[in-house]
Amino acid sequence: MTLIEKTLIYAGKSVTGRVRGHNEDALLCRPELNLWAVADGMGGHECGEVASALALETLHRACAEGAALVEAVHAANNAILDAAAHNTQGRGMGTTLVAVQFIGTEFEIAWVGDSRAYRVNVDHIEPLTSDHSWVQTMIDAGEMSVETARSHPQRNVILQCLGRDDQALEVSVKRGSLGAHELLLLCSDGLTGELDDRQIHEICSTAHTLDDLVAELIGLANRMGGKDNISCIVLGRSATQPSEGARPRGFFRRLFNPKP
Repeated sequence: MTLIEKTLIYAGKSVTGRVRGHNEDALLCRPELNLWAVADGMGGHECGEVASALALETLHRACAEGAALVEAVHAANNAILDAAAHNTQGRGMGTTLVAVQFIGTEFEIAWVGDSRAYRVNVDHIEPLTSDHSWVQTMIDAGEMSVETARSHPQRNVILQCLGRDDQALEVSVKRGSLGAHELLLLCSDGLTGELDDRQIHEICSTAHTLDDLVAELIGLANRMGGKDNISCIVLGRSATQPSEGARPRGFFRRLFNPKP
């Protein structure tokens, strides 16, 4: 038997971390549009914060007006470029972005930069995005291992972001579906810079609720150093009528089907 009707459930949080003096990350959670996003601003004090907030405000508005997700990302990019052109203090500001929009259980992810999306189930964590970064190009070329990239001095050099006026914006896209007992994780590199995929999956497999999961991911990233702002959103499908035998073990059973 299959699970009958499902709705999306989510939790998200953004924190400054233990080193930075302010938070340049931003979250967008708009369940009425089936739209969620994480942006990681850059450009110095206030500029990065402005860029990430402006990107998500524009993304939300464009999607609310009926724009496709990629079109909305381009609109966000243009908004940042326009803001920087009219304010000399904003020159050089930019932001990474990862966004997801659902139609039923099908999703489309669009991203620019090194903010990431993962699909997680009880047995596996699957990266759905590939960083637009220099170290990722070295990994793809077989010239650097993932382990080396994590500590490489140029690991934070990104090749694409919103707000660059020296090159055309390239938005990457991934489409898929979210299973009944799977999670979708969106996060900034403040999380993945401190935690590897194995650590993320372990926490996903032991947390009891989505709120607990977000708190535990951010808490561990802070304990591991918290050198950057840390932001994440987790989404799952909640079944209104679970069928017998459809419940997975452990965390995913407790999260989606809390009744014994």
